[in-house]
Amino acid sequence: MILEGYTRPMSKAPKGQTLFDLCGGHAALDLVNSLDHRFRDSGPDERLASYEDVLRFLQESGLLTPQRVRALAKAVVPDAAERVLRSVRELREATAAAFYAALEGKPPVTHDVRVLEKYFLDAGRHQELRWETDPSHQSGLAWQWGRFETEPEVPVWILSQEVADILLSEKGAQVHACKADTCRWLFLDTSKNHTRRWCNMRVCGNRMKARRFQQARRES
Repeated sequence: MILEGYTRPMSKAPKGQTLFDLCGGHAALDLVNSLDHRFRDSGPDERLASYEDVLRFLQESGLLTPQRVRALAKAVVPDAAERVLRSVRELREATAAAFYAALEGKPPVTHDVRVLEKYFLDAGRHQELRWETDPSHQSGLAWQWGRFETEPEVPVWILSQEVADILLSEKGAQVHACKADTCRWLFLDTSKNHTRRWCNMRVCGNRMKARRFQQARRES
């Protein structure tokens, strides 16, 4: 489900600063978290308000180089930009539905599975197997976008691969939601005893500790 009509675009970050809080530990989780306050009664805040926001998310996540971002931004036409933005949001919401259902011990609904399947298959169809030599002069076969690398849909394909990487692997069992009821961002719990509770200790953790302290003072 694409969340449209009631989301509020977020203000842009000042030049030189990051727009996204990438505390999820995986790009697929950070993608889900790009719809902030998704469970708030008054509605969520949309951080992916444009194709440019999508490109910036991939750049800040290390999935696209600044050079590739500039090339894609320069080449895209408005209709394609809107189409890609809708696709990224649809992928994000199907991903979110699958993860939050799993956290409740439930399977994802069939519609969301079909959406994910569509994007996973589409990404695979646009890859080419090529012989590559990396900067350390190691050579081998690798999947590349090849003749498709300038297509505006590249961000959708890259994010689809990131989602598949975690949903179709053991890493999915390490996904948790922030315990702050006003947050519930997803994160990959790689802590030694798997006891991490907050998406960001400095933000949600300290906020919840302060709230409990104030509550205890009122009750004393």
